[in-house]
Amino acid sequence: MAGKPKLHYFNGRGRMESIRWLLAAAGVEFEEKFLETPEDLEKLRNDGYLLFQQVPMVEIDGMKLVQTRAILNYIAAKHNLHGKDMKERALIDMYSEGIADLYEMILLLPLCPPDQKGAKMTQIKEKTTNRYFPAFEKVLKSHGQDYLVGNRLSKADIHLVELIYTVEEIDPSLLANFPLLKALKTRISNLPTVKKFLQPGSQRKPPLDEKALEQARKIFKI
Repeated sequence: MAGKPKLHYFNGRGRMESIRWLLAAAGVEFEEKFLETPEDLEKLRNDGYLLFQQVPMVEIDGMKLVQTRAILNYIAAKHNLHGKDMKERALIDMYSEGIADLYEMILLLPLCPPDQKGAKMTQIKEKTTNRYFPAFEKVLKSHGQDYLVGNRLSKADIHLVELIYTVEEIDPSLLANFPLLKALKTRISNLPTVKKFLQPGSQRKPPLDEKALEQARKIFKI
């Protein structure tokens, strides 16, 4: 029997958090090996474990997978969270890419120069309420089903709910005018595996604070 997936990253959200969410939602227990110094990252590189010299890296099913989207797609396919046919997979991937675009803006916000942070925050809020949340509200309204694609849980639902939680940390009012997204958030949050992940003490990571940001800067030499 294969062991638990092992996640290699620093002890923060970053590009690994969506992987943690997806594994947790699929009911998969996983281990984490945290990078704490630049030398930890260098060792992975020198050992030949990082194809493109970068983390996240996940050891799973005898592979050392890198590249966030590739890892997410493998987990989704393995746990039936990637649609039943090519058309469903295309929709799931399309929605996931849109989610990732907004998530990327939020992810990079802490690295923004202080004098640009206000403008970036305004841009994130504007794109959330005028571009991304309306698009997903429209999708849910168009078919009246409980999930984004095929009336069954997929990685797109998990990614979207993770994004909603992240956006609400910025400004809870941004979700106010999107009743179907609110309902999706409640529905996904009440799935037993997700509910467990949302509890204190889980492997879900908190928002990046100054200490974690400094550690990330040191490890990745940002």
